Amino acid sequence: MSFLVREMVSEDIERVQDIARQSWHATYEGIIPRTIQDCFLDAAYDTPMMNRRLQTSNLFVVEVDDEVVGFADFSQVDEDGKSKLRAIYLYPDRQGKGLGSALIQKGIEVLGKLKELIVEVEKDNMIGRKFYEAKGFEVVKEYDDNFDGHTLKTIQMIRNL
Repeated sequence: MSFLVREMVSEDIERVQDIARQSWHATYEGIIPRTIQDCFLDAAYDTPMMNRRLQTSNLFVVEVDDEVVGFADFSQVDEDGKSKLRAIYLYPDRQGKGLGSALIQKGIEVLGKLKELIVEVEKDNMIGRKFYEAKGFEVVKEYDDNFDGHTLKTIQMIRNL
């Protein structure tokens, strides 16, 4: 399977919004109530927010057969060489095919002076946790996170570069 990882552009916003929604619903079913998921997605992925992210983040999409099927959002690298992988989502049927790995690799290449990549994942999100562990991330702390009135068990993981 051939694919292309490239910087996200504004024309990708609708597709990225759909990927986020489908991925969240598949990943967090039974973990986060659907109403809370939808409230978060409506706020975090509305078009004005996505346009702001295009200006302040490092956003990449992955295409298969000229169709965007996943994306990743990296923060800017801080003065200590740290960046947060704030989001990485693929359509559920596209997971396990190396596309997420390619998105992470693209971010690492573009961010350049990166020393540490940080990610937070919900403890019960076993697909996400196994993915990050396979990419060399290690758990550094766990904490409870109030997510719109719902308590999440959050794990922070770091990959040193």
